Amino acid sequence: MAGGFAPAAGTTTAFEAKITPLVIISCILASTGGLMFGYDVGISGGVTSMPSFLEKFFPVVYRRTQQPGLESNYCKYDNQGLQLFTSSLYIAALIATFLASVTTRRLGRRLTMLIAGIFFIVGTVLNATAVNLAMLIIGRLLLGCGVGFANQAVPVFLSEIAPTRIRGALNILFQLNVTIGILFANLINYGTAKITGGWGWRLSFGLGGIPATLLTIGSLIVTDSPNSLIERGHLDEGKSVLRRIRGIENVEPEYLELVEASRVAKAVKVPVRDILLRKNRPPLVIAIWLQIFQQFTGINAIMFYAPVLFRTLGFGGDASLYSAVITGAVNVLSTLVSIYSVDKIGRRILLLEACVQMFLSQVVIAIVLGFKLKENTDDLSKGFAILVVVMVCTFVSSFAWSWGPLGWLIPSETFPLETRSIGQSVTVSVNMLFTFVIAQAFLSMLCHLKFGIFLFFSGWVFIMGLFAFFILPETKNVPIEEITEKVWKQHWYWKRFFD
Repeated sequence: MAGGFAPAAGTTTAFEAKITPLVIISCILASTGGLMFGYDVGISGGVTSMPSFLEKFFPVVYRRTQQPGLESNYCKYDNQGLQLFTSSLYIAALIATFLASVTTRRLGRRLTMLIAGIFFIVGTVLNATAVNLAMLIIGRLLLGCGVGFANQAVPVFLSEIAPTRIRGALNILFQLNVTIGILFANLINYGTAKITGGWGWRLSFGLGGIPATLLTIGSLIVTDSPNSLIERGHLDEGKSVLRRIRGIENVEPEYLELVEASRVAKAVKVPVRDILLRKNRPPLVIAIWLQIFQQFTGINAIMFYAPVLFRTLGFGGDASLYSAVITGAVNVLSTLVSIYSVDKIGRRILLLEACVQMFLSQVVIAIVLGFKLKENTDDLSKGFAILVVVMVCTFVSSFAWSWGPLGWLIPSETFPLETRSIGQSVTVSVNMLFTFVIAQAFLSMLCHLKFGIFLFFSGWVFIMGLFAFFILPETKNVPIEEITEKVWKQHWYWKRFFD
């Protein structure tokens, strides 16, 4: 790595570990929290493009969409209530993650995932049976609480139980499930939009109960991570679980390192205060900026509102949902690329390559829309419409193997144990805050900036590339409890924060 950004080869401790069925099954079950998160992200964009849903809850928007030429294409869906429906989930997740930080530390990762599953089930029931806007928003807020708890516990759980050499790949199972959830939501919306009688949106919401139930059952089956058990004083059980997940008898070296990390963690009485100490600034700054950058790629703007966005660009109702399904499929397949490559070529290379790809695709989209789409007509020619979809897919694919999964992976593996729970809370809350900001503002930004919104996001992508090149260290193949010694203290910039 240029400038000595990566740790020197051969300086890390390689703990003996097999890839056991218990680890794989536990990771698959836990990562269903991502499936629910993705489903919630994907489902809202589809139902908000359904006339029956708009007519019942957002009649002003419905009237705009039914009268062609009445307003600019870019402004038909500009409605604060409609945006609040989408974004309320994320403000609830932001608040819930601070409570989830306490439960993750005191009750363990497993029980926190169980709480998330219960929130998801109740929120799904309320949304599917909603008879007014208040009921709809309350259901959405409860789903947000589920997202806050799941996003707090699952990435940390995955990073802690995974063997070092495949930690990146197993952690990305969470993001893979997010993308699968989005794809399923798009496919379900495509089918339910065709249901006559105007109740298709209820089915779209109701089917969210499947991943919610999977997470709830999964959290009852999996065992807690050794790190969490040892941190809470269950030393013998922690050692026993460590033997089971590593598939070997001699786990003493890794066990002693976990006990030492736990001793240091217990000495920290106020984690919120400790995370602000100078020595914890590197992982804190990296975690915060990764979440801000992840949202300012514009990815969630596209994923929340893909059907609405494509409809705005002149695609018909079916075509807009179909295009959203295509981008959802690209999202899933590209995340598989990340699972394969993250522990081979490293985190930074994936992030830097993606910045180039995302920047170019967004500039092309802006140019096509700027020159070829008139504001009050749906006259984007078939060739240019296909080009827009291809460029959106190019953008989505690069995000899905880089800033999407790695935005969750890197913070979950870089905080020391004593600040890992509160660090993950900060990570999730910053992510949800900026997700809320983008969700609440996107349709209004689209109305005012028009095609320039893609130039706005591409400017942020350029800044992200500089950040990844100069500031972000490589964490590939470094044991999770050795990140401070082997990464932060060796980095050209961050080493100054340690005595």
